[in-house]
Amino acid sequence: MNFIGTLISGEFIKRYKRFFVDVKVGNNVITAHCPNTGSMMGLLKKGNIVWLSKSDNPNRKLKYTLQIIEDNKSKVGVNTHLTNMIVFDALKNSKISEFKNFDTIKREVKFGHKTRFDFLVSKKKQKTFIEVKNVTLSRKKGVAEFPDAITDRGLKHINELLNASKKGFQIYLIFVIQRDDCNKFDLANDIDSNYCELLKKALKKKLNVLCYDCKFSSKSIKLNKKINLKNL
Repeated sequence: MNFIGTLISGEFIKRYKRFFVDVKVGNNVITAHCPNTGSMMGLLKKGNIVWLSKSDNPNRKLKYTLQIIEDNKSKVGVNTHLTNMIVFDALKNSKISEFKNFDTIKREVKFGHKTRFDFLVSKKKQKTFIEVKNVTLSRKKGVAEFPDAITDRGLKHINELLNASKKGFQIYLIFVIQRDDCNKFDLANDIDSNYCELLKKALKKKLNVLCYDCKFSSKSIKLNKKINLKNL
């Protein structure tokens, strides 16, 4: 997934009203859009280096968007809107071995009355739903964790994937660790035990789980290495 233009570095000051962050760039303070409504636990430290993109859209009130936060010299992608784009890029370029030979890739596919899954990939008669989750939390060195807050939406997606499995679809959940400092993945049971318990049960009911970290540059974020699933 390539950014349009090179990212701009600055110094994080504060986040407020969920969607706003103040960033010091040079001698100026810029208010940027925060495209992550989650807790971003452990990342919002005053003085952290951050990276912003700039929009050329004249109708946008906020010209800048927060994309990356550096924490302890590690880059963390915080734009949840980019996660599906990162996976889509990897699917198109056959970077995920489980989906190398699929014929079609569709995005935001409706299932049932109130659910849309991130992707539907198809090969002849085999159809597979994929749901993607963005991971930024790391409380132990080298270990990424999900979720970073109670996630009712996450519970719904697992239940709906299981419903899709009953109708003959293959089902996958892909955790995208938008960090470059983790080589293991674990569930944050202390944050949302209901989600973690349901996910473990779903693994016994044909849910497939994949996890990847990301590679960062000032121009792009790419899916990188497959990560171990600790204690799953």
